[in-house]
Amino acid sequence: MLALPAHAAPLRLVALGDSLTAGYGLPASQAFPARLEAALKAGGHDVVIENAGVSGDTTSAGLARLDWSVPDGTSGVILELGANDMLRGLDPAIAEKSLDAILARLKQRGIPVLLIGMQAAPNLGAAYKQSFDAIYPRLAEKYGVKFYPFLLDGVAGHPNLNQPDGLHPTAAGVDVIVARILPAVEGFLATLPGKAN
Repeated sequence: MLALPAHAAPLRLVALGDSLTAGYGLPASQAFPARLEAALKAGGHDVVIENAGVSGDTTSAGLARLDWSVPDGTSGVILELGANDMLRGLDPAIAEKSLDAILARLKQRGIPVLLIGMQAAPNLGAAYKQSFDAIYPRLAEKYGVKFYPFLLDGVAGHPNLNQPDGLHPTAAGVDVIVARILPAVEGFLATLPGKAN
């Protein structure tokens, strides 16, 4: 029997995140992972993205469910956590410790990561913002993972791209996020073993 080439199966990604990944207030088809998967497929990439976003999750909650949220056979993880830690004003050291543990465990399992950064709201003060914002580039460097600095780039602060709560993107906002992050995700895919395109 002939063996199928390794690229016959699609790359299986898991988007591990909070409400920004889950698609709070949107139909499932408009959530960030679904729209990103559609954009990647339109670009010729054979990819499936599992939405492992849970609204309200902190970095600690993401760590607690990591092992069952990211099954064996996962080709790569898009890691988007930290917004809820920031909104609750939690000590940035807590978020950093949890994200560090997530990255360490995924590295141990041999699963590559695209780390997506979050930035603190200015109203939390300059010292908090400086401390929080520094977490992501520092961990990306420590673990040598691909890094996208700010998920909400081009969307945060734009009322027409956010739901009435001012925190969660509309479907149009998600499309802006996808358009901006797409080159980084394609770059991430190119580094994965058995990449499909």
